[in-house]
Amino acid sequence: MLEFYLSNEYWFAATQLILAMFGMGATLTPKDFKDVFVEPLAVTSGTVIQLAAVPLATFVFLSAFDINAGVAVGIALIAAIPGGTASNIFTFFARGNAALSISITAITTLLCILTTPFILGILINQYLPADFVMPSAKIMREISLTLLVPLTAGMIFYYFQPKLAGILSKISIRISLIIILAIVIGSAMAGRLDLEAFGYNNVGIIFCFTLLLAIVAYTAPRIIGLNRANCGAIEFEVVVRNINLGVLINASIFPLADPSTAALGTLVLVSLLLYGGIMLLMSAVLIAFYRFRV
Repeated sequence: MLEFYLSNEYWFAATQLILAMFGMGATLTPKDFKDVFVEPLAVTSGTVIQLAAVPLATFVFLSAFDINAGVAVGIALIAAIPGGTASNIFTFFARGNAALSISITAITTLLCILTTPFILGILINQYLPADFVMPSAKIMREISLTLLVPLTAGMIFYYFQPKLAGILSKISIRISLIIILAIVIGSAMAGRLDLEAFGYNNVGIIFCFTLLLAIVAYTAPRIIGLNRANCGAIEFEVVVRNINLGVLINASIFPLADPSTAALGTLVLVSLLLYGGIMLLMSAVLIAFYRFRV
């Protein structure tokens, strides 16, 4: 089983992402994007914070510390990917503007076909071998096939079969969660999730980076003057990244089967999964903060 997972790690990640995005698309209608027109300032602000403020803060963070190359690439990848679909659910639980969250998630997902390879290329060049060439076209193709195509297919299915779409969405998302569990188990069995080998100082760096994004997410929309519900939505959009996409890009750029990139890819993967775990814990704190504060 372990050999099967290692040989098909990329396809595990791709299948999980396709099912998750199809499941999301099967719940969306054009009405979910109403905030683009109803609250253009909030949507524009959330998008700019995602695509400009987060990469800028990440650049400063990476420049300020002497960080291991694999961990630095992992952090850069986290900054380059868009927000995750879980942010919509967390925003709802926190009584934030869920419609705004959905709009920003969809917009940044559509834009990431261009922004992800661009941001990633700027942030990680100094951490890679001189002869390494960023496969931007490949990243763009994979984002299209695993994010945009299934998202669009899900929305089309919802349009023609609204009664079945809800059921199929739940099935797709639940299967995608099972695959995430398989990825975690497979990586653990392969010895890739050894925090002691990863280094507890690197664990601290990932925690500090997560905290940095939370500070940016909390501060930026309040400086702009957005209301509490909109601030909450943007905060979850910034903190809750699409780690699944990061795992896919990592498996594509730094395949485990290639001895020259396996070590780097392992550090990137641990950084991604560790951020994902800290992100969930921090999201629980944020939900409690927004839901129960007077």
